[in-house]
Amino acid sequence: MNIFNPTFLLRFALAVILIIHSVPGMFNGGVNAFGTLYLEQIGFAPFGLFLAWAIKLSHVVCAICLLWDRYILYPALATIFIFVAGIVMIHGKEGWFVVGGGRNGMEFNFLLIFALLMLIFPDGLRRKPKTT
Repeated sequence: MNIFNPTFLLRFALAVILIIHSVPGMFNGGVNAFGTLYLEQIGFAPFGLFLAWAIKLSHVVCAICLLWDRYILYPALATIFIFVAGIVMIHGKEGWFVVGGGRNGMEFNFLLIFALLMLIFPDGLRRKPKTT
């Protein structure tokens, strides 16, 4: 973990968000409920529980890679895919705002997606993605 890297603060913030979004649910039944009560009900049966755990574990792996500042590309792409799926399946139906003008909207996922894209493409879209 290189705290002198210019992207450290963004990587740290994203890692904290991913960990807080994932780890508590691993211990309080939230992941199991998400898998069985939501994912399986919308058509992912019988794989809802497996899928929920894969999603949450991928968030933890991405957080570790962000903190370590190594191997960010594929975990970040997987996380972006999950966030886009969340927008399509859940948050988009609720509108834009997470709080204030609405509830459970997509604005936060949108911001997280573009923060991860900034880390993958630090020089914009002109250069190859960062692989280490």
